[in-house]
Formats: sequence, structure tokens, C-alpha cells
Amino acid sequence: MARRLDYSARYPLHTIEELYEALSTRKYWEARVAEMSKYTPGNEVVSVDVDDSGIEVLLSHTLPREMLPEIAQTVMRKDMIITRKESWGPFDEKEIVGKFAASIPAGPGSLGGTIRLFPTETGCTMRFSPEAKVYIPMVGPRLEQLMLVNLVDLFRAEAEETTKWLEARNPTS
Repeated sequence: MARRLDYSARYPLHTIEELYEALSTRKYWEARVAEMSKYTPGNEVVSVDVDDSGIEVLLSHTLPREMLPEIAQTVMRKDMIITRKESWGPFDEKEIVGKFAASIPAGPGSLGGTIRLFPTETGCTMRFSPEAKVYIPMVGPRLEQLMLVNLVDLFRAEAEETTKWLEARNPTS
């Protein structure tokens, strides 16, 4: 059985328009990946495509095997290479819906979910609803929980970097 959770990143001083503009800018994604490289090497923005139908981003992350928790090292025999895809629909001032997925070659599971960006009285909120599934009896549930806990940490760090990036572009906020 897959495990799920919800995480909300709140941007009280920034509008949905500001956040969507950032998501559509390659420089934003490069800044975010550069910040994440402080924690794990080998992060890269593969592509950022923007058109009338929305935004599509492809990222690559490499986690050295020795940086993985012991339980994950029992499953992964090499460095973990994660391909992460985020896509967002076209701009809508009421709500923008996106989705994300992460894949690992020869990985024993799946990770993906939805993202909703919507305005609030003081700014906007980005709500992530990920789902993790590991197809290994006995250790699967522990790995799923580990994935989700680490994902929340990642979302939190990315939200902090997003806030910094937005404030640097609009210091009067």
C-alpha cells in the first residue's frame, strides 16, 4: 500500500503571479539546484520548457550511495540517480495545478504527486501531495516513510530558496 502526505509551503508576501513567473524562469531553477548542490553533488537543470499550455521542468539529481541511509543502501547498489519532472498548467489567478514525478533507474518503487498553487489573503500557498510506493516486502513501508520524510525536508529547503529568490528580485515585498 502506498503512503501519502501533504505539505504546504506558504508565501505570505508573494502573489501567485510572482511565484508562477519564477517557475517559468530557468534562472530560478538554476538557483534552486545550486542551493541543493550544497547538500548533494551532481544536481542539474536538464530543461525548462514554457508555452501556452504551461511549464515543464526536468531535473537530474545524483545522490552518492554512501550518502544514502543504511536501509536504502541495502536496495541501491550504486549511486542513486533521480530524474525529477515537474509540470504546471497555464496561469490561472484562482489556482494552478501541477504534478511531479521522480524516477530512479532500477528503483524498486515510485514517487509522484500533485502540486496546487493558490492565492491566500496574505500571499499564496503551494500544496504538495506526494505518494511513495516501494515494491519490496517487509522493508517497503519503512522506505516509503523515509522517502516522504526526506521529501518534506526537500520541499522545505526549496521553499526557503524560493522565498530568497523572490525577495532578491523584489526587495520591497
